[in-house]
Amino acid sequence: MVNQTYTADVLVVGGGTGGTAAAIQAARRGAKTILVSEFHWLGGMLTSAGVSAPDGNELEVFQTGLWGAFLQELRQRQPGGLDNSWVSFFSYDPRIGAEIFADWVQELPNLHWISGQVPIEVFRQGDSITGVRFADFAVTAKIILDGTELGDLLVLGEIPYRWGWELQSEWGEPSAPVAFNSFTKRYPVQAPTYVVIMQDFGEAMSTTGVAAAPEILAAPNYNPSQFTGAWDGYGAETFLNYGRLPGGRFMINWPICGNDYGEGVGRLIESDVSRGEFIQESRWHSQNFAHFIQNHLGHRYGLAEKVFPHAPTAFALHPYYRESRRLVGLTTVREQDILPIAGGRVASIYNNEAIAVGNYANDHHYPGVQFPLQPKSIRWGGRWTGTPFTIPYSSLIPATTDGFLVCDKNISVSHIANGATRLQPVVMGIGQAAGMAAAMCVELNCQPRDLPVRALQTALLSDNRSKAAIIPLFNLPPNHSDWLHWQLYYLNNPQAYPASGDCPCPSWSEYPDSTFGKGLIRESNCFKGIFYRLDQQEYRFTVTAPAAYQGQNWQLVTLRSHIDEQLRAYPHEKLVTLWGHQNHFGNWLLVEHLNGG
Repeated sequence: MVNQTYTADVLVVGGGTGGTAAAIQAARRGAKTILVSEFHWLGGMLTSAGVSAPDGNELEVFQTGLWGAFLQELRQRQPGGLDNSWVSFFSYDPRIGAEIFADWVQELPNLHWISGQVPIEVFRQGDSITGVRFADFAVTAKIILDGTELGDLLVLGEIPYRWGWELQSEWGEPSAPVAFNSFTKRYPVQAPTYVVIMQDFGEAMSTTGVAAAPEILAAPNYNPSQFTGAWDGYGAETFLNYGRLPGGRFMINWPICGNDYGEGVGRLIESDVSRGEFIQESRWHSQNFAHFIQNHLGHRYGLAEKVFPHAPTAFALHPYYRESRRLVGLTTVREQDILPIAGGRVASIYNNEAIAVGNYANDHHYPGVQFPLQPKSIRWGGRWTGTPFTIPYSSLIPATTDGFLVCDKNISVSHIANGATRLQPVVMGIGQAAGMAAAMCVELNCQPRDLPVRALQTALLSDNRSKAAIIPLFNLPPNHSDWLHWQLYYLNNPQAYPASGDCPCPSWSEYPDSTFGKGLIRESNCFKGIFYRLDQQEYRFTVTAPAAYQGQNWQLVTLRSHIDEQLRAYPHEKLVTLWGHQNHFGNWLLVEHLNGG
């Protein structure tokens, strides 16, 4: 029974990565916004799903918009910094991430957040979505955004969507299957993972002779053979350090022979009961993997304490969903749209359509299976990264429905391309763009499909709180004075966008005066040693000072474009002085500044 009806300019349903970003951006733009979330933490993949070692958009040039602001807040709030694991340059306590989003929401008087609610019904008038009903209240709004983890408003609102695979004949995607088969039937979408956080309790024994970590009990259907060989080729220590978090904790989000779970994954969209069954099984599967880890690596490792705000506190609030129902939109992002230009390092940009940037390598998860995909990776900054691509605004807009936008993994994208568009930073960018678009539609009294895309792009590029890049450029970070000029230039002249991803000759003389750069250097340590060039984009460094590290050999990596340029030009076997962060777990030095010997 509906006890109350709220009205708003913008309603965002779902407090995941995209939904949270959308609500914050819409409210910052001035729209009266209501955000309704299922869970009591905001941020989805970045927080409540426990994936607090995010991938993608790691280069300084792609640390823009709300994603860049989130990283800046983490750097200020996370004791000991973010360079804790080897899978990501940013690993943090998920509680701190949740605090950041909560603080951002609470500072906005025109943003009303209601938690602990799921949508039950979507209201329509003709071809327009007008409101959403929850358990005991309803919300009507001018623009409604679906930020749910599985695209629940799409089915409730009878908005056309896709689920599962498309064949190669559909769009000519090179990695798509030619025909449906037993594999595509078994795994219609990528496997979710129920993240569990483990903790190193140390080797101390209690007076009773029992190890410090409490025993992790096996859950129903424990089968150790499912996990046999999980860290083969890595070693136990490297396996644990994959998702190392501060405070001796470990994010367990491990693919092959790990805690990805895809048995009967189609149950997620069959009914509430079947979804609950799948979620329970996936959590048991992670509990069993943690049990297996403890039994094989020692009872110093147990379930982390006091992480998530429910019991048991080591398990995320919900699974990490890699794939959702996917909108049938005005434009569908295909594999070809995320792959690099022939002979280039970037994907082509959508003509006058780009509203967000991603760069993650296409990555699909199916338990026990390595699914081959067309490569979209390059060496940059002494390491591998993904080739950047853009998301078009029209992939957020339904083909036939008004008053509605999507803002998470549920954009109009193929199953294949979803492997790159699903990552946390690009979803945050999608959410920011959707929130900005919704607020501007209210201002202009227009439908999302009628919003001038250039006006949206200009608003994102010039936002006074968190300006967001929409053209990927390797060598031009947002603190550069020419940044806006080149962003607009390539929007106006997409045919001139360089296949290298480098714009012409920026002046690096600005960097010493960069507040951002000064902060990174100030927090860095100084090292001296010999520079070795093993390949065009592979560098090693033998430390000569300080004495505590003398003789150690580290890989040199960077996320900063002018440092990448300096490393590419630095002479082999020469003395060099570096400032940076040493990561013991990845055996690399993240270089923030470099001088000759």
